[in-house]
Amino acid sequence: MVCVSLSRAYSAMYLPSAFREDSLEVQHDFIRAHPLGVLMTSGEGGLMANHIPCLLYPEGPHGVLRLHMARANPQWKELAAGGDCLLVFHGAQAYITPSWYATKAETHKVVPTWNFVAVHVWGTPTVHDDPVWVRAQIGALTEAQEKARVQPWRVEDAPEDFIAAQMRAIVGVEIAITRIEGKWKVSQNRTVADRQGVAAGLADEQGDAVMAGLVARRGGLA
Repeated sequence: MVCVSLSRAYSAMYLPSAFREDSLEVQHDFIRAHPLGVLMTSGEGGLMANHIPCLLYPEGPHGVLRLHMARANPQWKELAAGGDCLLVFHGAQAYITPSWYATKAETHKVVPTWNFVAVHVWGTPTVHDDPVWVRAQIGALTEAQEKARVQPWRVEDAPEDFIAAQMRAIVGVEIAITRIEGKWKVSQNRTVADRQGVAAGLADEQGDAVMAGLVARRGGLA
């Protein structure tokens, strides 16, 4: 996740039509599967970046993101100052060698590239310096990560005074999404033979079943 306070002149992602993913359901599922990202801001304190997990809620036309960060982190004050916010969630990524392309044997007119999946989100941040809001957010985040365990850990398992002290050291952030874009750059612009070579190379040489599967599905091979 990347969050940057920038002017509207920067509010666009390079998005060739072959790589577009416009399904809100697919975009949301991707964010839920990749909740940790990089939160970046550009304000009076200069450029700042931090890795922060967040939760997505199906509220409003495009959804709402909620997260928390350390009170000692000056970045939350940049968010509180207002302005547009850009968040970028990253997923699978892989280097693609031209040696996997059938076109290499035919013309040698090929170059390396990099496949990746990402979702960009725009919105305006609201800071919640409220213990009730923060307690709900950390509880929800913990449950989301612990629910698959046989014996899930809960916030209530820790001493109440300890949790209260921890909560005083953090602040919450909520971002109502105003715009969202998805980019699945997984060799869709190559020929069928090239896509087959990429999928096979990823699986056989790199053992990357995730990206190989994306190339196959998005490229109509599976």
